[in-house]
Amino acid sequence: MQKSLKNSLYLGLAVLSLGTVTVVSTTANAAAKTKVTSDVTLKTAAESRNVEATGTNALYSKPGTVKGAKLVASKTTMKKMANSKKSADYFRAYRVAKTTRGTVYYKMVSMDGKYRGYVYGGRSVKAFAGGIKKAATTKSATMPSTTTMYFKTPGKSNVSWTAPNNTQYKASKVVKDTTTYANDALVVTDAARKTREGSLYYYVTDAAHPEVNGWVYAKGLTTTKPTTDNFNDKTDVKVNLKNVDGVVIKTAVLANLAANGGSTVSTATGTAVGTAATTKADNAWGKTVLAGTGYSYARSDSGNLAALAAAKTGDTITLTVTKNAVSDTPITFYATTNSSDLSQAATELKAYKEGTTTPASDTVVFPAVSATFSGTKDASFTAGDLVAYLTTSKLNVLYTPTYTKTTGSSDKYYTEYTLVSALPGTYGTTTKAFYVASEKPGNSPMSAPVVSGTTGYHTNN
Repeated sequence: MQKSLKNSLYLGLAVLSLGTVTVVSTTANAAAKTKVTSDVTLKTAAESRNVEATGTNALYSKPGTVKGAKLVASKTTMKKMANSKKSADYFRAYRVAKTTRGTVYYKMVSMDGKYRGYVYGGRSVKAFAGGIKKAATTKSATMPSTTTMYFKTPGKSNVSWTAPNNTQYKASKVVKDTTTYANDALVVTDAARKTREGSLYYYVTDAAHPEVNGWVYAKGLTTTKPTTDNFNDKTDVKVNLKNVDGVVIKTAVLANLAANGGSTVSTATGTAVGTAATTKADNAWGKTVLAGTGYSYARSDSGNLAALAAAKTGDTITLTVTKNAVSDTPITFYATTNSSDLSQAATELKAYKEGTTTPASDTVVFPAVSATFSGTKDASFTAGDLVAYLTTSKLNVLYTPTYTKTTGSSDKYYTEYTLVSALPGTYGTTTKAFYVASEKPGNSPMSAPVVSGTTGYHTNN
């Protein structure tokens, strides 16, 4: 009887052991067979796809249950980012994938670009779930009692932004230096706080120089009006640069002027300083003062020469400027991996030319458009202006022609390039636009440029 019991026990253990092996094998096979059935770009407004980690799931290079998925950020790391007090640890979701298991994975990138990959997002594409949830990166704040402000310390710090830094993916500086706009009155039209840091930002508009418009850190602003370049009526002359309609385009100061016939700086108001004023107010001076306005100054203009010659210290003189002609602005198109420094971490795309270019993943078909990107020469434009042009012209998504990866293969592919950022600049000077690539199987929507319109908007060869 004991022998019979022992044999039964051994048999039972063997069956149990076999069953365990079978379960493990089944699980492994199921995981190995999990495939992606679709992987598409999200089309909703970018700001509606700001998300944060919940800390319940890790980030992978592919949907986590698919063979070959590599760990990008562990569950522990994602939990730290979920509890972070830094806006840089928010994410922007931009693709959604479905698997044969019925699960959904979102591809996303952290606001600082450090982490990029897929996270489990539940079983429905109608709402974020699982490892991510929707995030409000900013919240409304109370408007200041005084809405006219000035840059507190003009320079390269506390400049204007397209959005408070890291509250939108690739938020960028609108201007990199505010020195030129030191005396401009800024009108506050909106107020917001960064949800995580709590720092206050104001959206300001500059009527004199709209290219400055953007979000500025509140502590970088002041309600105290600055003195006008420390004007000294014993040594200096104020200048209003006006267009032909009498509108002041820019103001400036000719400082530390010597009296006519002498070499030392004037010491009294009303001293004739026309010779020194004429020498100082040359064309190079005018170009610097008018930078970004779209206007030009010529000292040789008879009216300007007369005004300068008659200048006395303490005076305000008027010099006439001329609006520049409209100029086309060439654009160079780049592929990027969304590095924080787009102008450096990017590769120039190649223009596909039917009959002379071999189709490949970086040979883009540049379609014809109805108009080039143009404006008054040397006038400033924002990154938003360029993005608007590219979107209106349907250049926000570009395609390569159909290509094969290996000689003799019948498998067809094409690459889709989606606009992610652009640089501000001045009309007439080449600027840059940046795209991210997504390779897709099948035939490309485009194979050659449309014959009508122009392709002269790009510089890519």
